[in-house]
Amino acid sequence: MTAGEMLAATVPMVRTLDLAFLESTAERAVVRMPDRADYHNHVGGPHAGAMFTLAESASGAIVIAAFGDQLSRAVPLAVSAEIAYKKLAMGEVTATAVLGRPAAEVVAELDAGERPEFPVTVEIRRGDGAVTGEMTVVWTLRPNS
Repeated sequence: MTAGEMLAATVPMVRTLDLAFLESTAERAVVRMPDRADYHNHVGGPHAGAMFTLAESASGAIVIAAFGDQLSRAVPLAVSAEIAYKKLAMGEVTATAVLGRPAAEVVAELDAGERPEFPVTVEIRRGDGAVTGEMTVVWTLRPNS
């Protein structure tokens, strides 16, 4: 099961927004949200909450892809998130997520009995390639008790 399939199966909001996982590897995750009128805000673009969910879902996909082999001993959890809306997003939007630390470093901290934290950065782009939003999600791998 791919990271996208796992998220679609376990996170109902992913299905609600009909998110498409175009790529989900330990290096990069790319997720697309279709343009639908019921996702729009008062100016006709995707609602800020929908864009937040898109970006957070892309960050979750890379976390699952990078650390899926650790799920038997730790649970990935979002610790915090910050988003900046840069330009008006219109139409279909795509979020691209990248790990902010090498996965091996994070796993080494987990091996040492720590609860590692690591950032995931996400860019949201509209169809013409313009960056409409930027998000950073700080994740942790909480060891199972």
